[in-house]
Amino acid sequence: MIISHDVDGPEGAPAVVLLHSSVCDRRMWDPQWKPLVEAGYRVVRADFRSCGESPVGSAPYSDVGDVLDLLDHLGIGQASLVGSSYGGRVALGVAWLRSDRVSALALLCPGRPGQVAGPQMRAFGAAEDELLEAGDLDGAAALNVRTWLGPDAAEEVRELVGRMQRGNFEAGLTEGAGDFELPEPEAVLSAVTARALVVSGAHDLPDFRRIVAEVAAGLPNARALDLPWAGHLPSLERPAEITALLREFLVDAATA
Repeated sequence: MIISHDVDGPEGAPAVVLLHSSVCDRRMWDPQWKPLVEAGYRVVRADFRSCGESPVGSAPYSDVGDVLDLLDHLGIGQASLVGSSYGGRVALGVAWLRSDRVSALALLCPGRPGQVAGPQMRAFGAAEDELLEAGDLDGAAALNVRTWLGPDAAEEVRELVGRMQRGNFEAGLTEGAGDFELPEPEAVLSAVTARALVVSGAHDLPDFRRIVAEVAAGLPNARALDLPWAGHLPSLERPAEITALLREFLVDAATA
């Protein structure tokens, strides 16, 4: 199955693939979509299974495998990957499995293989589970909006994230069901040779701030950047600033 996706930009241009957070779907990249196309890239964004317009998987699969299948389907040999949260975790899996297919990595508050939840994440997970078990999808979506968006997020962004997360709940989102089986995290990170930008947000949960530090330290060719204004979804919180950051990074990575 080829997951639902959009593609735009000239064939043969450098490809950029946008991988969304599990809280969202591919609509989270609306602010970056046209500017990256206008900058001369062939831009792809996709919905992971059970998110947005991609159906729930009916047989064993991996999100990493789905991304590689999509690249093959579109005839893209190599691409820069931009991943938000869970999308960053998938991007790392793609880069580990097929380093030849990844020219650069921009990881925004990424997850990572083998991550273990700390106290704040466990408390969030317990609160979310309680709401979902009670059938309160609106309450669970609102909890995610409060948890993952920083103070700079506009009201319309909060509403969009709430709609995306509720849609994922309705589809039966089971994060991790499509994980690719990876070796120890250190082995994954050390094998990823692509130039990487790893971004953290000062208002994010401590778990993800720790993960960003570990990922940046473990990747051989990475730069870490901490955003004092950001929560967990900076591309939605200050979209113009993140678009400019991505464009600058992609140019630098191509000329390094």
